[in-house]
Amino acid sequence: MNEMDSVVSLLPPKLRLALGRIDMRTLDEIRLRVGQPPTYTYAGKEYLLLLPDEQNNVSQAELEGIVMAACGCSVYSVQSQLAAGYLILPGGHRIGICGTLVQEIDRILTIREVSSLCIRFARKIQTDILKLHGVLEDDLLIIGPPGSGKTTLLRNCIRSISESGRRVSVADERGEIAAVFEGRPQFDLGPCTDVMTGGRKSESMMLLIRSMTPSVLAVDEITAPEDVEAIRQAGYCGVKLLATAHANSLTEFRSREIYRSLLKLGIFKRALLLGQDRTFCLKEMSEC
Repeated sequence: MNEMDSVVSLLPPKLRLALGRIDMRTLDEIRLRVGQPPTYTYAGKEYLLLLPDEQNNVSQAELEGIVMAACGCSVYSVQSQLAAGYLILPGGHRIGICGTLVQEIDRILTIREVSSLCIRFARKIQTDILKLHGVLEDDLLIIGPPGSGKTTLLRNCIRSISESGRRVSVADERGEIAAVFEGRPQFDLGPCTDVMTGGRKSESMMLLIRSMTPSVLAVDEITAPEDVEAIRQAGYCGVKLLATAHANSLTEFRSREIYRSLLKLGIFKRALLLGQDRTFCLKEMSEC
């Protein structure tokens, strides 16, 4: 069984047949929406997986069948993942879920009446980490647009640091860095890496500092003021930081209030700027 077969086996027969007609190497995601024909994405664009025909439109029963198959018919066992809007699959693949939220006061309990699924295939892309020799000794921020490979590069940096013998702790809020499945990371993050998954980044970062005494703390997608505050506290504890941020350019990075507050901390001295072609260049934060 190749790395995608375990995901394809969850799909209805008509979708499995359709996937057999395309080059799976060009596949990043499958998008399924109730009442619409299925699509697949490659390089950020969506293409029809089947010819537009009413018989090819996806039904809600098909979506719910995929979700049930993905969780082994035990929705209760993946309740926390469903509440966060996704399911992690073996091999690091994941299913993003959209539907009707079930809430209790200010807490999301689960998602019902599933209306859309985004099945994302994991790519274990190796980056030429030798180009970053010496850079990983310091705090480092990876900046790039969606789909540019920020998380992939982050994983490779974590693994390289870990293989050098330095302890790395990973605050993996949405399971995208390590893709922990049944307690085991689906991506190789090295022998000296500890992963906290499922909790808020800001809370997990503080827990990891107290419980695992890392040399390096890694986190994906700085998006909230509490993330910046946690980074500030971690910096004061003497922990080196490795993080990612969304922006298409340094100009756009500076224009966002959340990142301006991050710059004011003065923790990150250098940044790796990624392009859509997954190439990267090293920038001094003073250039930001």
